[in-house]
Amino acid sequence: MLKKKGQVFPRILVYLVGLLVMALGIVLLLKSDLGVAPWDVLHVGLYYQFGLTIGTWSVLAGFFILTLSALIAKEFPQIGAFVNMLLVGTFIDLYLLLPFLVTPESLIGRAILFSVGILLLSYGMGIYISAQFGAGPRDSLMIALAERTGWKIRTVRSIIEIVALFIGWRLGGPVFWGTIVYSITIGQISGFALPQCQRVTDFYLAKLEQKQKSKHIGDKTNRSAVL
Repeated sequence: MLKKKGQVFPRILVYLVGLLVMALGIVLLLKSDLGVAPWDVLHVGLYYQFGLTIGTWSVLAGFFILTLSALIAKEFPQIGAFVNMLLVGTFIDLYLLLPFLVTPESLIGRAILFSVGILLLSYGMGIYISAQFGAGPRDSLMIALAERTGWKIRTVRSIIEIVALFIGWRLGGPVFWGTIVYSITIGQISGFALPQCQRVTDFYLAKLEQKQKSKHIGDKTNRSAVL
């Protein structure tokens, strides 16, 4: 997956930035109070019913999903899936502790917060995927089910999202018109964001590689001059 050893650290940095941005997008959707993504409906519903924290339920649900994915695919998930599971849940809880992230009183303010949340979530997803450290827990389940059933990815993803939404709704999770807007627009926004993020990441890594090569050539030239 990682073609060049010298690119491991930069890719890790890109991956972490993506998870941070994506988690912030999730929290902004929560704070907008206009509806959240189907999986977050489930996480919030579990939080309402059983306590703990929203981020903790994100991690626990991710662990269950990874276990299910491993059983279906009959192979151990990539390490990136576990890192994704742990860090996104942790980042969500940390963001929720920030005192200035509050729900706006006006509908316009909440709508702006919701819109920014969708954009950040989509681009955060694009950034972390562009680092090529493996899919997250939910994407791993989607891929495993698609390979086992032979169904199309979009069909499998839709079924998974509907099941998560239904269970979360029954648990009292926040389903509002924003959930419908999210479900309709997230595919289109992500489809635009993912290739953009990949191009930016590839450009960033290529620049770093060029810089490292120039430095290496300069070091060799300096050593030769000294000799």
